[in-house]
Amino acid sequence: MTSDKNNSRATRILFLPLAASMPTKENDIRFVKLLILVNGAVPLALLVWDQGHHRLGANPQNFLILTTGMMTLIFLVLTMAVTPIRKVTGWNWLIQFRRMLGLFAFFYACLHFLCFFSLDRGFSVSGTLSEMVKRKYLIVGSTALVVMIPLAVTSTNAMIKRLGGKRWRALHRLAYVAAIAGVIHYYMQVKADVRQPLAFAMVLAILLGYRMADNWRRRQPASAAAADKPKSGK
Repeated sequence: MTSDKNNSRATRILFLPLAASMPTKENDIRFVKLLILVNGAVPLALLVWDQGHHRLGANPQNFLILTTGMMTLIFLVLTMAVTPIRKVTGWNWLIQFRRMLGLFAFFYACLHFLCFFSLDRGFSVSGTLSEMVKRKYLIVGSTALVVMIPLAVTSTNAMIKRLGGKRWRALHRLAYVAAIAGVIHYYMQVKADVRQPLAFAMVLAILLGYRMADNWRRRQPASAAAADKPKSGK
């Protein structure tokens, strides 16, 4: 019996440093945020590296514009996928990464427009506006960028408190408008191979379908309760 107690005590002492060194939940969250930050910056770093080494192909400016636009759509879709995945899996900690993903989407959208405005239009405002009139997909893409501005501005905790949770959530549904406009912009811009825009459209349709189904499901108990409530005077 004494030997068993000693062995148990020795085991606890042996594994105590391991338990103390295990990352806490907060540390795990910080580590995942660091991973997102690094992975979000990698595409930009690769673009800068390839540009410096002349590895962007025969049309570097077109490659830069297309790649930054692609990254915008990827981060937009990831941002909107957080809530459905969280509700399906119960992984509530995922919500802590949505803001960072959304800000990366806005960052690459701004970079996408900057590449077009500088490399393609030579910082010419009149040239940019005239090009937008001729190419309707530029108007659609600009709409997506403009819609994302209030989302980025109100992404802080202070703005959430200032607006209130209900108004803030209603405002941030504009992310779907930005994503739809982005996919349409991409589809209209592609001349031949539309597989990638259609793939984005399919994923976006699934996310929108889930959101609509979830909203419908949540309204059913309220509708049933209202129907069962006895009318006054009866």
